[in-house]
Amino acid sequence: MITKKTIMSLAMAAALLLAPKAFASDKNNKNVKTMKTIELTKADFLAKVANYEKNPSQWIYLGDKPAIVDFYAPWCGPCRMVAPILEELAAEYDGQIVIYKVNTMNEEELAADFGIRSIPSLLFIPMNGKPQMAQGAMGKADFKRIIDSVLLGK
Repeated sequence: MITKKTIMSLAMAAALLLAPKAFASDKNNKNVKTMKTIELTKADFLAKVANYEKNPSQWIYLGDKPAIVDFYAPWCGPCRMVAPILEELAAEYDGQIVIYKVNTMNEEELAADFGIRSIPSLLFIPMNGKPQMAQGAMGKADFKRIIDSVLLGK
């Protein structure tokens, strides 16, 4: 008779054996996905997006391409729904825009500095003008419309 302990041991052994293959990075393997979005810490944000501590009264965008900053949490269902859409858009608009992600659980101070009270919250940053914040999940078509009109001025 197979016991729960035996089943758990077999499952753990299988996981350990299969894990290296799941995380292997073979450049010839077209099934390997690379993330196009970029995870930011507060220090990264201050260096790459805007140093609001140095310039508290004025928004000065530091990037060389329009950007989206996704304030999310790993436990958030709508955030998990938006994540693959942002990955697709990052690949589709590669070289035209940058898509950043900020884990609000790890970067509580940065989230508080931007008044994030609901997630996902998305900061759209055009090259010229003020950034615009949107709250809640949206579909790919809505993202494309905002990227094309607000960020790329098409």
